[in-house]
Amino acid sequence: MSHAEDNESTRRDFLYYATAGAGVVTVGAAVWPLVNQMNPSADVQALSTLFIDVGGLEPGMQLTVNFLGKPVFIRRRTAEEIELGRAVAVDELNIDRDSRNPNKPGTDASDANRTMDDEGEWLVMTGVCTHLGCVPLGDGAGDFDGWFCPCHGSHYDTAGRIRRGPAPENLHIPVAEFIDDTTIQLG
Repeated sequence: MSHAEDNESTRRDFLYYATAGAGVVTVGAAVWPLVNQMNPSADVQALSTLFIDVGGLEPGMQLTVNFLGKPVFIRRRTAEEIELGRAVAVDELNIDRDSRNPNKPGTDASDANRTMDDEGEWLVMTGVCTHLGCVPLGDGAGDFDGWFCPCHGSHYDTAGRIRRGPAPENLHIPVAEFIDDTTIQLG
């Protein structure tokens, strides 16, 4: 091969690589806005986290907040409510034995796996009946002193576990954590 043919080959390879590189940059510049528009907007991201001051809640009190369009029950349980919840063995749960707690994934529905703290004082649940999406009544309602959905008769105990009625699952627990002694972060 002559020197002229070798230069022609190198020049041709350079043009191929330069054209391919320019094409990749052009496609990337065209596709990026399409991909970026699928990200949540700033107002949606701001609503995906909620901070709640629970410093004023005394044992036996419940606070209901709106989070992601659903009511969330934050209950500071009394010693009696904790005792009632802890006294129920998982074997007695005939409808749903899953904790439904993303903070403790893959766990059973024991009272300890449904509460936020080891003592069992704090219970945070999405206040939507798992049957048809009604909002259950609280403050010791129903046959198990927890929550009761009067629409179709679902009875939940003091840990939000379904005990009787048509609801197929325990009340769900949102992603939540204490960020200090008196503030819960949802989301």
